[in-house]
Amino acid sequence: MTDYRRFHHPGATWFFTVNLAERRGNRLLVERINILREAFVHVKKNHPFVIEAIVVLPEHLHCILSLPMGDSDFSTRWGLIKAHFSRNIQKDERISESRNKRGERGLWQRRFWEHLIRDETDYQRHVDYIHWNPVKHGWVRTVKEWPHSSFHDYVRRGVYHDNWGGDAELSDFDAGE
Repeated sequence: MTDYRRFHHPGATWFFTVNLAERRGNRLLVERINILREAFVHVKKNHPFVIEAIVVLPEHLHCILSLPMGDSDFSTRWGLIKAHFSRNIQKDERISESRNKRGERGLWQRRFWEHLIRDETDYQRHVDYIHWNPVKHGWVRTVKEWPHSSFHDYVRRGVYHDNWGGDAELSDFDAGE
């Protein structure tokens, strides 16, 4: 088995991309958004973190999480979030033979992508990328149309104007995926 090496920076802020195993035509995350929210709340009780920015799309999500000082264990948090969500979803997904042998569900990709936020510029680029993502993927024409995004909180706090990103080019927000 591959030994994935991850950076350990206690108290750091991280950008994540987390995908469902079957992305094509899958709308599970938005169809069961309340269960996903519940999973975040449930895990946060025993494993604190701050959601700095988030967007939930039908088959994947992006978010920026900050961990408490002295804590670098984001992998456990994601494992617990995925597990809580999966336990509360009816079993009707295709499960590969290798997953079946391990007693795993087939909802999520086993891994996730993380990026350590290095500075304020990096942070802002990734916040912008998160909020622009539903437009990038063609789910909506404007950022404000997507309901499952922290963009609306950023507008309420005065960080963004309501029509932010309306005239932007996609390349302006390409933080990588």
